[in-house]
Amino acid sequence: MTGPTTERDEITIRVVDSIEEIGRADWDRAAGGAGRLADGRPADPFLSHAFFHALETSGSIGPDSGWHPRYLVVDGDDGRPAAIAPSFLKAHSQGEYVFDHGWAQAWTRAGGRYYPKLQVSVPFTPVPGSRLWSADGRDEGRRALVAGLEGFVTQARLSSAHATFLAPEDVAVFEAAGWAIRHDRQFHFPNRGYRDYQDFLATLLGRKRKQLARERREAQAGLDIVALTGDALEEAHWDAFFAFYLDTGSRKWGRPYLNRAFFRAIGETMADRLLLVLAYDGDRPIAGALNFIGADALYGRWWGAVEERPFLHFELCYHQAIDWAIARGLSRVEAGAQGEHKIARGYLPVTTTSAHHIADAGFRAAVDRFLEAERADVAEIDADLLAASPYADRPRQT
Repeated sequence: MTGPTTERDEITIRVVDSIEEIGRADWDRAAGGAGRLADGRPADPFLSHAFFHALETSGSIGPDSGWHPRYLVVDGDDGRPAAIAPSFLKAHSQGEYVFDHGWAQAWTRAGGRYYPKLQVSVPFTPVPGSRLWSADGRDEGRRALVAGLEGFVTQARLSSAHATFLAPEDVAVFEAAGWAIRHDRQFHFPNRGYRDYQDFLATLLGRKRKQLARERREAQAGLDIVALTGDALEEAHWDAFFAFYLDTGSRKWGRPYLNRAFFRAIGETMADRLLLVLAYDGDRPIAGALNFIGADALYGRWWGAVEERPFLHFELCYHQAIDWAIARGLSRVEAGAQGEHKIARGYLPVTTTSAHHIADAGFRAAVDRFLEAERADVAEIDADLLAASPYADRPRQT
């Protein structure tokens, strides 16, 4: 169903509440403006129609989840979507990985109503990428979307709009529109042309090199580790992984965000973009890590285990990902949000950016003061993290 339109500078913006109202080809054409594969799909797998369709049809997003799709669409002269913002009306701040709970509490104490808010993101996915999709890659469509987001906040009388894990080209557009800019950090492994994992190890300090070699030996002892993608992925593998995911999700979030139907859907529609690493004790799978394959990066997403083994988390999530990325010439591994323990395994701090539109001027002033102090803290901590890098040449922040 198509919702109300907002008009800014004679550009009409549709508000669409289901991906079913946008065809796969049109969605992927807009989302792929930042980069496409040869077959037309977005280079970033998380922007694809297949990924969002799996989220919606599985019920992982929708009325029962607190993630209500409100996709903003700008149509081109040909009537096809020329620009899209993946936006959601949110009744909470779960599954976002950029934490604004303190803002919500402060605004509520001041007598305001923080929820619902507008969230521009890929649900449950802290992977930096485009959030203002423009089919032709130009800023005109991006600027129209930002104006549309602001208009939506005004018309719906929302407290705020938030766009998280932004690509650099989006940051510039949001910043030019006066949105507040927030910095955080992740940890990415940079592939500096390594021939293999041993070549990577050779660049580390001696004691660090020995530590990782020992860690891998202990993790692999008595286990068979397999990496599966494409047609090699079968329902039995997904059943095993979902059990791992449920265990981790229940402990970390109380209730896992994703359901079995989601994993079945992505297994059916985008298996060639998935890498599932499983650890077997004999014939029994005991742990697994799911990665997504981008055009030039491997993205670590979810992990779980039904049996604890020393260093197995590090092996499946970090070392195996490095192995696979180097073998295929990918430029980096993005290991998701948080986790300073990744530094010791060759991952380096990378700045991530979000943008925030706060409707109330007084509340915005308070947010600005908070963000100024937070940015200084992030920069200072990153310098300390780099000093702890295991690399012999102490590379600079990327």
